[in-house]
Amino acid sequence: MTSHKTAQTMKPATAAKKLGVYLEATPAEFQEGVVSRTELNALQADPPKWLQELRRNGPHPRPVVAAKLGVSISGLARGGITEALTTEQIDALKQEAPDWLQQERATQAEVRKETVRIKEKNAARDDQQA
Repeated sequence: MTSHKTAQTMKPATAAKKLGVYLEATPAEFQEGVVSRTELNALQADPPKWLQELRRNGPHPRPVVAAKLGVSISGLARGGITEALTTEQIDALKQEAPDWLQQERATQAEVRKETVRIKEKNAARDDQQA
């Protein structure tokens, strides 16, 4: 008895998310088809020119924009950034350093500190119980 494995496929939006690119900026053939797990792995291992260009210059999806600016996705929204941005636009925002960006970066830093504090507290508690 032989089992035929069907290729695991995903929607273009899912593949774009996994690749860290903005779907609307990808080529039409990428947007209109389905992407198999094998194709995704190939794109990650040996990115074609269009993928390299998108990763370098954008436009970038909100999670990537947030990471490049050092803020949360919610912080982007609070700052009025709801669209994809290019690397050039992100760099310009960093240079301008508007008040909202400085505030959101400070908030993000506090969140990280608190996360570390909680992790250390839990580790100490776990050590005491062991």
